[in-house]
Amino acid sequence: MVRAFLGRDPQTKQRLFQNKMVHGSKRDAEKVLAEMLRERDLGGVLVVEKVAIGSLLDDLVEDYRINGKRVDWCELVVRTHLRPFFGSVLASKLTTDLARKYIAARQTKGVANSTVNRELSLLRRALNLGRMSTPPKVARVPFIPKLEENNVRKGFFEDAQYRSLLRELPVELKPILAFAYYTGCRRGEILKLQWSQVDLSHRLVRLEPGTTKNDEARIIPLVSELLTILQDQKRLRDSQYPQCEWVFFREGEPIRSFKASWAVACVRAGLADAGGEPTKLFHDLRRTGVRNLVRAGVPEAVAMRISGHKTRAVFDRYNIVSESDLTDAAEKLDQHIRRRRTQDQKPDGGDDES
Repeated sequence: MVRAFLGRDPQTKQRLFQNKMVHGSKRDAEKVLAEMLRERDLGGVLVVEKVAIGSLLDDLVEDYRINGKRVDWCELVVRTHLRPFFGSVLASKLTTDLARKYIAARQTKGVANSTVNRELSLLRRALNLGRMSTPPKVARVPFIPKLEENNVRKGFFEDAQYRSLLRELPVELKPILAFAYYTGCRRGEILKLQWSQVDLSHRLVRLEPGTTKNDEARIIPLVSELLTILQDQKRLRDSQYPQCEWVFFREGEPIRSFKASWAVACVRAGLADAGGEPTKLFHDLRRTGVRNLVRAGVPEAVAMRISGHKTRAVFDRYNIVSESDLTDAAEKLDQHIRRRRTQDQKPDGGDDES
């Protein structure tokens, strides 16, 4: 057996060793020991053996806060799900089997695969941050399964549904709905929008790097109705809340959440099921915006630049075909066949008659 000294645990100051069985000669053992010491010196061997995943989750939340990411969501998932299950587990003891037990526990509660994947992506990120730190807090990141997502929503707004919901929403949320409907922007991109990014004279909104999901800048053109809405919004801001830098606000303060108001408005607009649950999600507006751009004849490459889709696969998933689209297609096919039959029934030489 070969035993290599790795260092001391920073927390307990205990000496840490790595043991390895070697089957061979003394020369073979010396080679193995030399390799172990080389890995230790290069940081390839974990020195900190007793780091709990709870500590890594703390680092994850701080990373989200420093980088301006969705720290509220991260804190919620960590506090509600990840910490109760993994918090006291040592990082060195985390296994794929334990991750699978977490998946099973969440699925028994009816949680969608996509939600479980988002939660485990935070765990994976926490482990990778520990692995990349100096000195490393994690020696290896175990395989954490990723579930197949078959629950992709296909909801979207017809124009009449949009108008109905627009009438029922509180006045401060109407501009948000309109902006999402016409641009297909994400909820977070809309709520973070500031007046410094809005150019009303050129009818443009600029999404700066770091404010979008993929950290890439985008330029959003404004249709006439949306331009009018933003002009009214700016007049309200200038007259009542001149210090407010946010485009969408409630009493001069940025809007963080509107889940309750959305649910009430959906019920009043007839967009809820028998149990009173909304049948429309805010993200349905993103799918609607993409579909409207394509239906309007905007080239798909341009539509992708406006919506911020980097991959064609996701863009195609959002470019949804509705029943009315299929009906229109059938009518166009019927008209085409009728024209062909009418031409075929003409007598020979009929086209040459004056």
